[in-house]
Amino acid sequence: MFINRILCLSASVIMLAMSPALAQTELKLATDSGAKGSPSGDALDRWAALVEEGTGGEVQVDVFYQNELGSQAEVFDLFVAGDIDMMINWPITAYDERLGVLFTPYMVTSWEEAFEAYKPGGWVNNMLVGIYDDLGLKFFGPWPEGFNGIASADKYAMTEEEAADLKIRVPAMFPMAESVQALGYQTATIDWSEVFTAIQTGVVDGDGANIIYWDYEYFRDVLDYYNQTKMQFVTGVIAMNNDSFQSLSEEHQKVVQDAALTVMEEAFEQAQERDQYYIEQAKEAGMEYIEPSDEELAAMAKKVREKVWPLMEERIGSEIMDTIRENAGEL
Repeated sequence: MFINRILCLSASVIMLAMSPALAQTELKLATDSGAKGSPSGDALDRWAALVEEGTGGEVQVDVFYQNELGSQAEVFDLFVAGDIDMMINWPITAYDERLGVLFTPYMVTSWEEAFEAYKPGGWVNNMLVGIYDDLGLKFFGPWPEGFNGIASADKYAMTEEEAADLKIRVPAMFPMAESVQALGYQTATIDWSEVFTAIQTGVVDGDGANIIYWDYEYFRDVLDYYNQTKMQFVTGVIAMNNDSFQSLSEEHQKVVQDAALTVMEEAFEQAQERDQYYIEQAKEAGMEYIEPSDEELAAMAKKVREKVWPLMEERIGSEIMDTIRENAGEL
């Protein structure tokens, strides 16, 4: 009887060890921009929760917010290497200049156009799937924020002559600086952590190429104007390391991908409303919000496209730019 008890106990231990609850797959999900509680931080939490719920807890997702695993460049290194499995991030173009497609100025001109272009099967989505695949990454879709603009202190510009007197900080991503320069501004590349002080001390006159959320949330005490030039449709990217994706069962792959698409669709639903909310918040905080007319935007788009698109063709190739020219919206 003693031996039978031992055998039963051994069988129980083996069965327990084989239990899915103890045989979890752990995935690391990170962002390069957004603290816990920020819109992008909430999107991370949402994606993680959907994956864990959809797999019945068989896949556990560990979430890491901005700066918890390093700088923007460092976390992208980890992502490409497979040390981070999933990301919602704003990719740098150092790995592949074709990622500059994400920052093509005046490529889409409305929320409706953006959704059609970026959704699975859309023309921008199809381009990015191939580019990301070459990097060993699986592109699920965008995490949209909205159309960007130029935020400035003391004065703003509506003409090339007025812009020449303003030096604007831009992110170190091609062709962000080139797009702002095409409107006549001087530009400077400054690390995000130093932008507030740079504006406060007059090293630069403002921040360019961000949606109003970031300028309101971080720099409203030193900025007076936000001019929504709509040069880029700013979006993060929802993606996964290809090796990490392939290591999952087909069932779990579907859960991860479906969850990513849910996060994307919810972001499109929420982002426009959130953008308007922060416009109102910025106004209440004392910032003047400038919305160029359709005619003014058309003139800006023509000028920037003429100057920047040929530069992009040199860097990312004529095939991609031909696709953009064939599909880009008209103002």
